[in-house]
Amino acid sequence: MKRIVFVCHGNICRSVAAEYICKDFLRGKGLLEGFDIVSRATSREEIGNDIYPPMKRELLSRGIPLEKHRAAQITQQDYESADAILYMDEENRYYLDRMLNDHKRIIRPISYLSPEIDEIEDPWYSGRFGKVVNEITVCLNDIFDKGSLFK
Repeated sequence: MKRIVFVCHGNICRSVAAEYICKDFLRGKGLLEGFDIVSRATSREEIGNDIYPPMKRELLSRGIPLEKHRAAQITQQDYESADAILYMDEENRYYLDRMLNDHKRIIRPISYLSPEIDEIEDPWYSGRFGKVVNEITVCLNDIFDKGSLFK
């Protein structure tokens, strides 16, 4: 089983959206059983909180199934059990570099195969939840259609 960890600042918007979009994508291809998909935060600010309501509404409006969510911070154990850690922006990378030693070389931006997308903005600040969901979807399609996380 391959484990993917999506990471953003608080684990209430982008990373959790990526988790559920990815699960829905893999479920649609009949591949979900081969993956363990989770999301985490670099900060402790939102620990225990549910998905931010506007993001929850955006995901549900697109028919993306959601599960019970409680924001959690990434740990060394998450890193050691992961096959890939995908972050949303350079601030996330900055904190991941300070929290984890990437000896496995598995930490990369979610947009690494999507040259038209630099990074995934934080909709908590911008309010552009639809744009973020669209960009995450593009990135995940590119990851699973153009390349492999596990090469």
